[in-house]
Amino acid sequence: MMTAREWCALAHLPKLGARRLAVIRRELAAQGVADNWPDAWLAAMPAGPRDTLRYWLEHPAKSPLEAPVTAALEWEASQPSHHLLYPGHPAWPALLDEIVDPPALLWAKGDLGALELPGLAMVGTRRPTREGRDNAAFFARELVGAGFGIVSGMALGVDGVAQQATLDAGGRSIAVLGCGVDVIYPPRHAGLYRRLLDEGGLLLSEHPAETRAHARYFPRRNRIITGLSLGVLVVEAAEKSGSLVSARLAMEQNREVFAIPGSLHNVQARGNLGLIRDGACLVCGRDDILEQLGHWQALNAAPHEADIAMPPARAEAPALSDVPQDPLLALLDTAPTPLDVLVERSELDVGGCQMRLLELELDGQAAQVSGGWVRRATR
Repeated sequence: MMTAREWCALAHLPKLGARRLAVIRRELAAQGVADNWPDAWLAAMPAGPRDTLRYWLEHPAKSPLEAPVTAALEWEASQPSHHLLYPGHPAWPALLDEIVDPPALLWAKGDLGALELPGLAMVGTRRPTREGRDNAAFFARELVGAGFGIVSGMALGVDGVAQQATLDAGGRSIAVLGCGVDVIYPPRHAGLYRRLLDEGGLLLSEHPAETRAHARYFPRRNRIITGLSLGVLVVEAAEKSGSLVSARLAMEQNREVFAIPGSLHNVQARGNLGLIRDGACLVCGRDDILEQLGHWQALNAAPHEADIAMPPARAEAPALSDVPQDPLLALLDTAPTPLDVLVERSELDVGGCQMRLLELELDGQAAQVSGGWVRRATR
């Protein structure tokens, strides 16, 4: 069995990216020689990385690989909450082995028990509307109640809201960072960072612990967010949102993609509508997600002990021909009514209320404006 030291060396080899390393690993596994270190690995490598690795094996003190390898091992040993995860490690997430370019090494800080829960990624815009923030918090609480761990990137906006709500509900969250796990980014989330560590969460990164945040790291970390998860829920995303990159990655990784519908007039939700048009599962409530993931045995576990009370069951939406008698429509006037007020008065859950409003909007009976929803004159 290969050790953390050996995987550290592989992770730092120049000119050998995650995809090529994964190809080598799978080829060696198919031949039954993946544990034949280092001979089989050296034979399978391109010349440049092979020469670098051989020099490190023969002259570690003189090799430039030795410094980052030693630093990584010393970091792991410095705190009980520090871990180096690699293929073969007892806590290595098996789902990562299904993607084409898994990291060779993950720096982890926190409680590895967070990896034992079935994961659901929640992503979205960094500038959510009030409705988007409400939906992020609502679905995070609902999914925690169903036994999920929430995976996200601890970014501003939807990520942070979802992970904060997860902790509020007594759940566990995994944050995959575009920096080292000892770096708090964005700085505004210092409180969330500390709380996640204090309450059974886990920070992950493929970068060494002290690596500063860089724009080029964030798109790459998205493949880990989706790779760790059974599916990804896009809460609110504009047409050119980075969250759509996560959705595309999830599709490529054969993960389920879920999207919450939004108003036609909400530019921050147009990406969601596009995803639904292209085949993503339209989500109005927790059950829509559970139905799609029912084939995953992990979901047969008992609900989380901090399960929250479920809102009233979603009412069946009346046919569009009955819109004049629609009880939700009766709550609308020419003055805007916020979504949370409509949810409270209609006794629908957030998803059911939002879906019915979308149907009314498509029928020309309602519209979303600044401040909430209004009733339109009958066509």
